[in-house]
Amino acid sequence: MVLGELGDFPFLPELPNRGPGSEMIGRAGTLLVAMPIEIVPSGWRLTAHPGRDLRQARDFLSRDLDALEQAASTHQGVVKLQVCGPWTLAASLELPSGHRVVADHGAVRDLVASLAEGVAAHVADVAARLPAAQVVLQLDEPLLPAVLNATVPTASGYGTLRSVEPNIVTAALREVFASVSHGGRIVHSCADDVPIALLREGGADVLSIDLTTTKSWSAPRLDALGEAVEAGVRLMLGVVPSVGSSSSAPLRASDGADKIKQLWNVLGFGPGQLASTVVPTTSCGFAGASAQYVRQALRVSREIGEELLQSS
Repeated sequence: MVLGELGDFPFLPELPNRGPGSEMIGRAGTLLVAMPIEIVPSGWRLTAHPGRDLRQARDFLSRDLDALEQAASTHQGVVKLQVCGPWTLAASLELPSGHRVVADHGAVRDLVASLAEGVAAHVADVAARLPAAQVVLQLDEPLLPAVLNATVPTASGYGTLRSVEPNIVTAALREVFASVSHGGRIVHSCADDVPIALLREGGADVLSIDLTTTKSWSAPRLDALGEAVEAGVRLMLGVVPSVGSSSSAPLRASDGADKIKQLWNVLGFGPGQLASTVVPTTSCGFAGASAQYVRQALRVSREIGEELLQSS
């Protein structure tokens, strides 16, 4: 489905409904080097030895990579891999004590180093499987604003953890991105208050954000977007709703294209630069959407891109 609808910009899908280990945190855990994880009642936790949970997660990833290799072995062009970013991972994983990793600076350093090493091996593996393709890396950071704004809950749930300094956040992002020597460096977050300037400092040359929320149109957000474009950063703009069903109202490419053009006009850039700077996307992931809706949303995203090309 992905290769059929998004032949110019396919990605390795994540299918979380298969169970624990196939979702964002479990999949990222398969990439960690010398830091095994296991499932406990409250979620994923670091453990001393790999067990059944990690084996299942690795099996999901292995099967997905085999399927990607079979379907796209001769693909020429970009292939995107999305991986849970270091801060969302640190805010989600627990230490053996039950506290979040993000609460322990030393544990965070170890986690970032482990993730960077694992991501480098993951990208190299996919590049070897798809020798004609260019692999680009996307870090998913939906919880990064919570880390910065001190809203990550404590283990008891009665308080929140202290915020992490912006310079520490950017250093971790740079470390993970530095493990990939080629391809694009994308950060995706569908949160309302994405720290655009900070992500640029962290090494992102592509920002993937949601434009379906009203806060995306605030003056500070517009200023930050404009500065990013001026600095050469490209944008992946979520204009297609990511959740729907067969009974949802039909999606129209013209609606998404109009929203992007409206934003572009507000930013003050010429139409000739639009198609080379912006990639239309869905607002977030497809968890909870029907297969029929997913196909429709992917098709409409492609059609929006084609419309932007024609109008440039």
